[in-house]
Amino acid sequence: MLSWLPERPVRFPPVSQALRDPEGLLAAGGELTPEWLLAAYRRGIFPWFSDDQPILWWCPNPRMVLFPDELRISRSLAKRLRNGSFTITFNRQFSSVVRACAAPRQGQPGTWITTEMHAAYVTLHRLGYARSVEVWQGDELVGGLYGVAMGPVFFGESMFSRTSDASKVALVHLVRAMRTGGGRLIDCQMRTPHLARLGARDIARAEFINYLESCLATPGPTDSQHPLPCWSLPDDPCVETLTALT
Repeated sequence: MLSWLPERPVRFPPVSQALRDPEGLLAAGGELTPEWLLAAYRRGIFPWFSDDQPILWWCPNPRMVLFPDELRISRSLAKRLRNGSFTITFNRQFSSVVRACAAPRQGQPGTWITTEMHAAYVTLHRLGYARSVEVWQGDELVGGLYGVAMGPVFFGESMFSRTSDASKVALVHLVRAMRTGGGRLIDCQMRTPHLARLGARDIARAEFINYLESCLATPGPTDSQHPLPCWSLPDDPCVETLTALT
C-alpha cells in the first residue's frame, strides 16, 4: 500500500516498499523543504507530481544512471561540439533553466515542474546543492540542465533544448566537470531512449541504493547532515567557449 507521510518527522519507508504499478511510487505527502528533499535524495528517492496531485515520492526499479566514463558522443554531436558556436556557463541562470525545463513540450499536456517545485529547487540552489549548466548562442539561452549534487553523485532533474543538441551539449560539459572534479555517477531516474543513446544504462534499484550508501556520508541523528558536493562546477563569472571534447 502507498505510504502517506506527515509533515513531521522527516521519515521515508524502505524503498523496497515502492509499488510495481505505477513503477517506483513509494509515498505521498511530506513537504518540499530542503530537509525533506535532501533526505530523499540521499535514499535514492525523488519527488514527481502534477499540480492536481499531492507530493509524490518515487524510487523506480531499475534505475537509469550514467557513469561519466561511459558517456557516448556520436559523430554528429562531436561536430556540434566543434562547430555549434555555443557558450557554456555554470550556475549563472539556475532559475531560468528550471523555468525553461517547465515550459510546455510537444506531446505533453502539462509539466511536473510546478511553481512549488521551482521554488523548492531555487532554495536548494541557494544552499549550494542544486546546480545548473547553461548553453548559450549569443545572448540567448538555448539549452541546459539542472539537478542536485551530493557527494560524488549528481541527481539529474531535467534538461531542455531550444536548438538542436543543446541539452546534449550541457550534459557533455557536466560530465567533463565531474571527470575533472571527482564526480562518479549521474542519476537519470527513469529510462529514456535519448539518455540511453548517450551511454546511460539501467541498474537494479538495490545496486543503486548500495552505491549511494557507500559513497554518501551517513546522516546525523536528526538526518540533517548531508554531504556537500565533492566536485564542483566552474563558478561565475567564468564563461567557457565550447571546444571539441573528443
